[in-house]
Amino acid sequence: MELNYLGLIAALTAFLSIWIGHVAVRKIEFISQTIWFPTIIFAILGLFTEYCSLITDNWSLKTALGILGITLLFDAYEFTRQQKRIRKGHAPANPNNPRHARILTESNSHATTLDLLKREPREM
Repeated sequence: MELNYLGLIAALTAFLSIWIGHVAVRKIEFISQTIWFPTIIFAILGLFTEYCSLITDNWSLKTALGILGITLLFDAYEFTRQQKRIRKGHAPANPNNPRHARILTESNSHATTLDLLKREPREM
């Protein structure tokens, strides 16, 4: 009996790429002075990874690269969504970042510097 590891490879690649991508989007958007530069970098990396997925013959590598590529492409889109979350106050703004400082001074913005993920849970 031969074992097929493709499902395991796909699951691990999806889990790790989504996890690392989520953390990267939060951190990079927090410190980046412009939103377009990281978006372009992630989109180019995603397209290149998808291209590599198409030209390789190894099914395990093809699967991992395909999942990683689509995750990078979605992370490129997430940079603009993260900025919208900051405007709504759903994610913390960085007062030292000029882009976030502008958002904090906008009258229609609910932006805050409070990071709700770094607080103690309330007791009920």
